[in-house]
Amino acid sequence: GVAWNESHHCRLLAGLVPDQFQMCRRNLEVMHSIVRAARQTKSVCQKTFADMRWNCSSIQRAPSFGPDLLKGTRESAFVYALAAAAVTHSIAQACTSGELPLCSCGSVPSEVPGPDFRWGGCGDNLRYGLQLGAAFADSPLKSSKLGTQALKAMNLHNNAVGRQVLSDSLDTKCKCHGVSGSCSVKTCWKGLPNLDEIASDFKSKYLAAIKVTHRLIGPRKQLIPKEIDIRPVKETDLVYLINSPDYCTRNLHLGSLGTQDRQCNKTSVGSDSCNLMCCGRGYNAYTEEVVERCHCKYHWCCYVVCKKCQRKVERYVCK
Repeated sequence: GVAWNESHHCRLLAGLVPDQFQMCRRNLEVMHSIVRAARQTKSVCQKTFADMRWNCSSIQRAPSFGPDLLKGTRESAFVYALAAAAVTHSIAQACTSGELPLCSCGSVPSEVPGPDFRWGGCGDNLRYGLQLGAAFADSPLKSSKLGTQALKAMNLHNNAVGRQVLSDSLDTKCKCHGVSGSCSVKTCWKGLPNLDEIASDFKSKYLAAIKVTHRLIGPRKQLIPKEIDIRPVKETDLVYLINSPDYCTRNLHLGSLGTQDRQCNKTSVGSDSCNLMCCGRGYNAYTEEVVERCHCKYHWCCYVVCKKCQRKVERYVCK
């Protein structure tokens, strides 16, 4: 709810390191995009992991993370990558929408357009988003004295993964022109998908994340796989340092809220199944009445009238 029109507003945002504070003062107009990215990171993370034992509860009180996000776990790898992608995504699209005075549409692609389309429209300004997004997301890791060198290297790597995956997702989007929508001519530009799609990609990378160690290789330390038979780490691999808690039982020291009272799906065989979600403890069933729209009729012209129907739904929650 901050106006972001005076530099002293930067003091109102919790958790900024000195470099971020200076960046805020120099780029006040960008702060709306950064705050929006923080909110998106939280909501998209919770939506992406709603069917898992870890349901992204650890970022509920960000920038004060839960203990499991401060120790180099698989979950922190996902959150750092998503947050880095979100801030870049938000700034890139703010340029396109005309929200930011210092940037506008992305540059016209260098590739030659096809015979059936021409470059036009207003592409997302990924270059500007990457430039400011990296400066904001990486500065706490470069200036902070907190955490080990290994943890900083891991978080910087996962931030870079977030931006790389976002860059790779930049795709050609088109709009048709022509008589009666014949699409005889198409105008195309380069645009980013929504953050939900990116998060889904990160979830796959989270499940396949590589456990690493920070070791001296040649003149400098590098992140290398802990297991010797694992392939080298690529620039799009998420990495982690320590195993996560199982999130089955409540342990605030480890950052686990447990899955007691979480809703589960009795018919599923996936991560939201009552067996996996409840960690073998069993579940309780209860009946809930839901009100839904029903018997909808279309009236010419142009509205729909529906009735309200009640039905009973059986729910299952973990013991």
